[in-house]
Amino acid sequence: MRWTVFLIVLTMMLGSLHAEALTRDDFLVRTTQEYVKLCTASASDPLHSAAMGFCHGYIVGAYQYYQATSGAAHKGFVCFPEPPPTRVETLQMFLTWAHEQPQSLQERPVDSLFRFLGSTFPCQR
Repeated sequence: MRWTVFLIVLTMMLGSLHAEALTRDDFLVRTTQEYVKLCTASASDPLHSAAMGFCHGYIVGAYQYYQATSGAAHKGFVCFPEPPPTRVETLQMFLTWAHEQPQSLQERPVDSLFRFLGSTFPCQR
């Protein structure tokens, strides 16, 4: 488990070495590309802490809203395995997926996020 977390953090750090500086407009997250930019912000960026908080808050908020609107009677289309991956692991998987799906970068981040979740963690019907 420690190695997994270490590799995830290392990957995020290496991926952010070439990232351009954040601007306040990036926090509008109009596109998946802006969301990915926030989630891969360089540790040296002055807005790094805010970006990481926003990045994690966005994914948690979107998923909790999905849970609230799915209701107990409707199973939904996202079903995590037991035990579920951590939030950091899920976020890293999403960032890798988004990099491999360049067409998703111009979409709304919530759309890309749930396409990723539904294809990676589908419910059994």
